[in-house]
Amino acid sequence: MTDMTPNAPATKPKARPRPQVMRLTDAAAARVKELAARAESEIVGLRVGIKNGGCAGQSYTVEYAHDIKPTDEVVEDKGVKVLVDPKAVLFLLGTEMDYKADKMQAQFIFNNPNQVSACGCGESVQLTPAKIDG
Repeated sequence: MTDMTPNAPATKPKARPRPQVMRLTDAAAARVKELAARAESEIVGLRVGIKNGGCAGQSYTVEYAHDIKPTDEVVEDKGVKVLVDPKAVLFLLGTEMDYKADKMQAQFIFNNPNQVSACGCGESVQLTPAKIDG
C-alpha cells in the first residue's frame, strides 16, 4: 500500500545545467598558456569583457587576471582559465575564442553568435544579449 498523505514532500525538479559561456580553440588555449608563462607576475588566467566604444559601439577586452573575483564567470577549457566579466556574460554566451597569427598581426578572435555587425576596421562590434530559453 502506498502512502497518499497530502503533506508528502514534493520532489524538486532538477536544475538545468548552466551553459558554458565560452569555449576555446586549441590555438587560443595555447596562447593563454604562453601568456601566463611570460607574465611579469603570477596570473590565474585571462579576463574577457566588453566595453562601449568604437565605431560599431562595443569592443572586446582581454587582460591578465591576477585573481578571481566572486562575480567572475570562470570558464575552464583545455587546461586554462578565462574569467568573464559578469556584465559581458549575456553578450558572450555561445562564443568561441580563437587565436590567429599571420605576417601582419596576431590576435584573439571571438566567433560570437550574438554579434550583429562589425566596423570596417575590425576594432569594434555590435552585440545583442543572448536569448535564454525559459
